[in-house]
Amino acid sequence: MFALTLTAELNGVTNLRPKDTEASPFWYTFTVQCTSCRETHPNPISVSRFETNELSGSRGEANFVWKCKNCKRESSCSIKIAPKPYEQTEPPKQQTIIEFDCRGLEFTTFSPEGEWLADGAESNTKFEGIDLGEGEWFEYDEKANDEVTIKDLKWDIKRA
Repeated sequence: MFALTLTAELNGVTNLRPKDTEASPFWYTFTVQCTSCRETHPNPISVSRFETNELSGSRGEANFVWKCKNCKRESSCSIKIAPKPYEQTEPPKQQTIIEFDCRGLEFTTFSPEGEWLADGAESNTKFEGIDLGEGEWFEYDEKANDEVTIKDLKWDIKRA
């Protein structure tokens, strides 16, 4: 089991999470490496917890199935839990966003492509359409009469 973790500075917002519903799935984007030959796939791959693919030889299903072009080994990954919201803390603490079970592959880097959501820490304002692709986000909370920010994002993939 592996976990995608985040450490970030949240000001005025909390409950940062990917918009990940069956009607609007989030595609988690990673760089993938084969654990057999250590070959890294040249392109990023995307995984949705709502999409399943058949494993060869009738061995079941996984959210992501990949055959290494170098060693021809089939590998898979399944997302085990719904994403957990990142809570605002002082100082910022590393928190698990999602966990996944990888067989024969490792995710080496994560790219936060896609839509993220957050809530106003004091006002409970719902923020949608957050783009973390630039590594930071700035907005104004009308109810709280203050600027809200998400910055200093540090993504990590570690054993859970």
